[in-house]
Amino acid sequence: MTESIEYEVLKSFDKVEIRRYPSIILATVRTQFDDAAFSILFDYISGNNRSGEKVPMTAPVVSRRSGAKIDMTAPVISDEATFSFVLPQRFSMETAPRPSDPRIELVPVPPRDVAVLRFSGRAYLREVMEREGELLAWVSRHNFRTKGAPFLMRYNSPFAPGFMRRNEVGVEIIGDDLPGGMKE
Repeated sequence: MTESIEYEVLKSFDKVEIRRYPSIILATVRTQFDDAAFSILFDYISGNNRSGEKVPMTAPVVSRRSGAKIDMTAPVISDEATFSFVLPQRFSMETAPRPSDPRIELVPVPPRDVAVLRFSGRAYLREVMEREGELLAWVSRHNFRTKGAPFLMRYNSPFAPGFMRRNEVGVEIIGDDLPGGMKE
């Protein structure tokens, strides 16, 4: 069974959840091509790292497309596409296997609150962009401030049929009134 990131749901709305995530470590590749990045990261968790340690696959796989923009903050927040595996919670920055491949970077992510919109099917670019737009419009209507660009979380194997796939778009939100003070 694949380990998933545990999170706390602070508030549920019709389509959007506000979640609190713990700190995590991402094994990240900066690339435009998900398939190439997946192969690089799969090689890393299969034991091609400095300690030769195999690392269990976790869910979700997190990606951010190149040039993702947030209209409310105008400039490009992330101009690089990234593709990341979340390392199991048992690892810290000190204990995580060091990559042998210089294209892989270990990135610590502190605890954060994220607005999330779930959808099913294949995560084609057009669908992801529409869902990101829908999420950002919702965030704006509810007067949340965002930090960073939206990102995609995929939970299933690439071999899972589209109708069985769980995907989510998320964006980090910030504010002193979380979780209270949210308008429905």
